Formats: sequence, C-alpha cells, structure tokens
Amino acid sequence: MWGVGKASGVRMNVASCPSQDLAKTNRVFVNIGDGEGLGLGKVAEVHVDLGGYVYLAKVDSRVGAHCVGLNAVQRRELRVALGDELPVSVVRSGSVRPASAVTMEVDYTTKRTDPIEIDAMQLTELVKSRLANFVASPGQGFVLDFFGTNLLLKIASVMTEEVVKRASLQESTEFSFMKAPSSAVRVKGSQTQKREIFKADFSFERMGIGGLDKEFSDIFRRAFASRVFPADTIKKLGISHVKGMLLFGPPGTGKTLIARQIGKMLNGKEPKVVNGPEILNKYVGQSEENVRNLFKDAEDEYTQRGEESELHIIIFDEIDAICKQRGSTRDGTGVHDTVVNQLLSKIDGVNALNNILVIGMTNRKDMIDEALVRPGRLEVHVEISLPDEHGRQQILRIHTASMRDNSLLERDVNLDEIAGRTKNYSGAEIEGLCKSAAAFALNRQIDFRDIHKAVDVKQVTVRQDDFRNALTEVTPAFGIGRDDFENALLGGFIHHGARMQDIVEAGRGFRQEVQYSQRNPLMSVLIEGKSGTGKTALAAKLAVESGFPFVRMVTPSQFVGYSEEAKCAGLAKAFDDAHKSPNSILILDDLERMINYAPIGPRYSNSVVQTILVLVKVVPPKGRRLLILATTSSVETMEALDIKAGFNAVLSTKCLDYDEIDMLLNGQCEIETLSPLSAGNSDASLVSNVMSAFQFEGPAERKQAVDILKSMNFGIKKLLMVLEMAKMDGPQGGGQYIQLMRLKDVLRNVS
Repeated sequence: MWGVGKASGVRMNVASCPSQDLAKTNRVFVNIGDGEGLGLGKVAEVHVDLGGYVYLAKVDSRVGAHCVGLNAVQRRELRVALGDELPVSVVRSGSVRPASAVTMEVDYTTKRTDPIEIDAMQLTELVKSRLANFVASPGQGFVLDFFGTNLLLKIASVMTEEVVKRASLQESTEFSFMKAPSSAVRVKGSQTQKREIFKADFSFERMGIGGLDKEFSDIFRRAFASRVFPADTIKKLGISHVKGMLLFGPPGTGKTLIARQIGKMLNGKEPKVVNGPEILNKYVGQSEENVRNLFKDAEDEYTQRGEESELHIIIFDEIDAICKQRGSTRDGTGVHDTVVNQLLSKIDGVNALNNILVIGMTNRKDMIDEALVRPGRLEVHVEISLPDEHGRQQILRIHTASMRDNSLLERDVNLDEIAGRTKNYSGAEIEGLCKSAAAFALNRQIDFRDIHKAVDVKQVTVRQDDFRNALTEVTPAFGIGRDDFENALLGGFIHHGARMQDIVEAGRGFRQEVQYSQRNPLMSVLIEGKSGTGKTALAAKLAVESGFPFVRMVTPSQFVGYSEEAKCAGLAKAFDDAHKSPNSILILDDLERMINYAPIGPRYSNSVVQTILVLVKVVPPKGRRLLILATTSSVETMEALDIKAGFNAVLSTKCLDYDEIDMLLNGQCEIETLSPLSAGNSDASLVSNVMSAFQFEGPAERKQAVDILKSMNFGIKKLLMVLEMAKMDGPQGGGQYIQLMRLKDVLRNVS
C-alpha cells in the first residue's frame, strides 16, 4: 500500500538505525508519536521524501522523538551526520510511476578485495522480493543480503514511460546489473542481459567536449555499440568487436581530449594513455617489450574470464612517431619496423584478444604503416575536423561557462556572433580566444603606471569588445596569411576601367561556381599578364572578399633556400591544409619563380612542375570545396611546360590603354580598401572611394602626360609608382602636383 497520510513537511534530527538487522531492510524509522503525524497509524509504512530521495518509513519505539533513524548507506548518500536536521514529507499515493527498467551497480557494502561471482538471475529474484514497492532514484543505494554476503546496489539509471527522476520498483520491472568501478564483485548475467559499459550520468558538455556530436556518434556506432549487447548475440551474428580506431585531423581539434575523456564515460578499467615516443628505447628488444606490457593486463583477464572480461583501452598519442611505414626509416636499427610488427601481432595476431580497444591519434595519417589501418586492426578512421558554427557555439559555451556562472560575463556578449566570426578556428584556438578575452578584461583593472595599486576584483567582467580584440590577437592556423594579403592589397584595389571590371566579374563567377555548384567542387584559374598589371592584387581581392574560412597565399619567398623535395612537401602541405576546410581559396603566386624557371638554358625544376600539375587536379574530400588561383608573368613558359593545360580557365590582365590612363589621372577610378582581417567573416570590411585626381600644371600638360604614358605600355602597378615619383611640392604649400618635365625624367630612368 502506498502511504495516504497528509503531505505535510516537518524537520527531524538524524539518528542511527535501531539495529543492524533493521539496517538491511533499507527502511527509515520514526518514533510512534511522529509516525502518527505521517499517517502511520492507518498503514504499516509510508513513503517519505528525505532530501530528494524517497524511502519507506516505519515506526520503531527505539527511535527518539522528532528523530528519523537512517542506516550508514542512507546517511552517506544524503550527506548528513548524526544530529543533523532533515526535512521529512509524505509522498502521496500515485505520485510516483512504476519503473519499466532499472540498472544497478553491484559492490560490497564494505571495502573488500576478495572476488565473488553472483548470478544475475538469483540477484533479480532477491531484488524483486525484498525491494518491491521501494522508490528508486539515480545515485540511491540499497543494502541486500545475498546469501550471507552484504551487497550494495546503487541505482545507475531508471527508465519509465516518461522522463522522470524516480520510479517505484515493481514485479514487472526489468533489472540489469553491472559491477561497480574498481569492485571485486562480478555479475554473471543471463544470456539475454545487455551489458552496461557506459556510466549513466556522463555528459559530453560536462566533459568539456563540444562540436563533435557526429564524431562521437560514429565512434559509438563503430566501436562501442556491439559491446553493449550480450556476448551470445554477437556470437550469433558471427562478428567480433572492433579492436582499434584511428583519430586524425588538424592539431588542436580535440583528438587527445576525446581519447582522454572516453575513460570517464566507461565503466571498468582506466585507459592506459601512452605517448608514441615513450615506447621507444635504446636497448635492443626493450621497445617491443614495452608494447607487450601494455597488453599484459588484458591478456591475463581474458585468460581467466574469457568474453566476460572487461574492456581494456590503450590510447596511443602521436602514434605516427612509432608506427611509420615499414622500410621508410634508414637508421640501421629497424626499431620502428619491429615495434609495428609487435603491435600488429598483439592487436590481430594468432592469440588476438577480444577485450581490447586501441585508440591511435595523429595529424599525419599518411605516415602510418598501411597494415596497421586495415580492417581487424585500427579499422575505424574518424576525422576530427575543424568545428562548424554550431560546434563553435558549443565550445564557446563550455569555455565561458565559469564566467557565466560567476556573473563575470556581460550581457552584451553574443556567443553566436563570435561563433560566426571564428571560421576555421580549432577547439584549442577557441579556448585561447576565451583566455585572450579574459586577459583584456583583467588588463582594464590594472594601472601600469602604478603596478602596486590595489585592483577591484568586483569590476572584472568580460565584454563583447574583449572578444573582438581577442579575435585580432588569436588567429587560426588554418585561416588567412595576413601579411601576404596586406602586401598584395597595399594601397587598395583600383578599378581602372571596364576591362578590369570584366575580369573581376569573371573571377567572381568561378568563385561562385566552386561555392554553390554540386558538380564542380574544384576550380583552378590561371591569371596571366605582364609584370605589374595587377595579377596578385586581383587574386588577393577575390580571396579576401569571398568570406571563405580558409584563404592562403603561397609565394616563392616562402621557399627561399628550400631543396626541391622540401618545396614539393611544402606545396603538398598547403593543399592538404586547404582540403580540411569546407570552402578554401589557395593562391599560387608567381609560378615561374616557384618552379625555378630561368630563360637561359632553359632551366626549371621538373619535380616542382609535376607536383603542381598533380596537386591542382586533386579533388577535395566530399563536402569540401577549393578554388585555386595562380599567377604568372610568362604564359608562354606555362604553355611550353604544359602547366597552362592543367588549369580550368585563364584570365588575362592587360597593360593600360589610353582611356584607362586618362580615367586614372582624372580621378575617375574607384579604389577599394579591403582588410585581410575581414576574410572569413560575414561582416567583411569593404570600403570603396573615388580616387583623387592627379594634379598637373594644366589641362594641356595632363593630355601630353596621357599620350606619353600610353606609349610606355605600363601596367597599373608601375604607372602608380612613376606618378608618385614625379610628384613635386607646389609653391608656398600649394600641395603636390606632377610636372611634365619631371615625369619625362622619371620615365627615362625607369623605362
């Protein structure tokens, strides 16, 4: 019977249970007088709420007035001591739903190390007979005498038809049991009983992991889903558990964090975490022995318990350090090869184990021996890529949670806006962004003229401006090469006529094709023209105004002093980085210099040429898009070397004609200022103004200057340099103007 007393609340002092025998009944006890107030005069026992847990209460004359007798387990879970006060209220009949399924952790009531095997069917029978009508909540413990052995059954999870915090145990409830962490108790389950390998209360967000929902779903489906089911079910399917997975991706995206936190969500053994280089040892055979020792505990338990043994997780950080392609190292020792062989034999050898999960992490998947990543070994490959906008919001919430909980985050802080402006930021870089914003907030309270002046800690708050300042300080590794673009767009981009506008629109068309087309995720465009005609500026403009998260310029100056092999590796890395972002633009500037072309001979680096021809045709992975913009001042050379044929399209920048020079000198051209900081952001900073006219001595001199400059066949870059050099100061501070005679002198020197 459920208690039907009035649901009034009183406060009672905590007392000990009247006797050891009554302590094993899992009930609480009150004085006869207090019991009448709880409705115990009408029924033998009622359900009462004590500090959030529901217990069955009975009357016992040995309990003092205004006291409630609790056993040690109940006092421990309620976190109260003898003499403390507790609110006691009656739980009305029908207010608690029956439990459809309950999972319990089984352990000794006292600390013991002697192993014991318990049959799940017998345990279920005892629980149903002795705990019927009890109310269970996650975290609540029950004492059970299992044929002379005192067990502690702790509720791990409760399931009902609706989401509730507690439910009553009934004859129809399905019970599942699992051993408590570090317990010597082993539950031998029935053949149909599922295994609880995950802790009931784990949460990815509480574990400090955000933006990896899909990756965790893939990891669970491939590596853990089969381990939830009973061993006989997996045997009937004729499959074995996944024994290894490889997490790969750019640095800072959370590979090590995922592996480290996997141990927190699993019941059982703590994972063994080892850095790859720690395996290696200078003594012969010691490296292989280090590998064998990692698997020793799993082997011993599998020998004793077979398929009932627990899951042993071994985590290799920087696995590429020890598992390089066999035969690739020529140090004469062959240590790397033997380590790979030893690891392969342990994972998938003759005496292979079925109770292990090896997790390897690397950002150089291409370096790992191919035998290690085939099915049966590290067969699950999960790319931990850069987080999308939703993922960045999750990561920002995690790293600002403490600020928010302590009221140190101002209301003007908009995490959605920050997430939108942090394209191509890894999880580690977003954490660094939050640290930088906090540093700006702390800096406001410090007077550097008086460093010893007391600071007002109550005024420390983080504002939206702190995050905006932090965005300029913390930049993504897979973002925009700021200095290269600032140099390319120095002074702004000048629209000097209809021809240039047509080229800009054509470039935008190729960019939109890459961004939106379902059939063309890769486009390559060669921009050719005489030196100084604005090729690099055009490519930089198309990149910066795109809003693409990954924008990178590769220039010959970055490879000064490099060997051919190193230059090829650098180009391959640039393309590999571009393939990791959803939308990327890669600029290859000055191709003839990049391939070491010299007209005398002629000479060039065939290795670099072949590398470029191969890389520009590599289609990005599914869901990724890449626009390649390359510039050259010698299209004839590119055609002779068959490089031009490797590009999808060619755009040509021309020297200025008469009308374009006239527009430029008269200030009829538009100049556009683009900030590299705006690349990848939705609020791209594009400021357009009309150029100021160049001042001459008179209209006749201006017309003569146009005629002279037209005959020089200049590009926009060289023309602007000549005009700047020809400027003179006017009389009495009248401003600068261009004197025709000085212009002719400059042209004689620079032509």
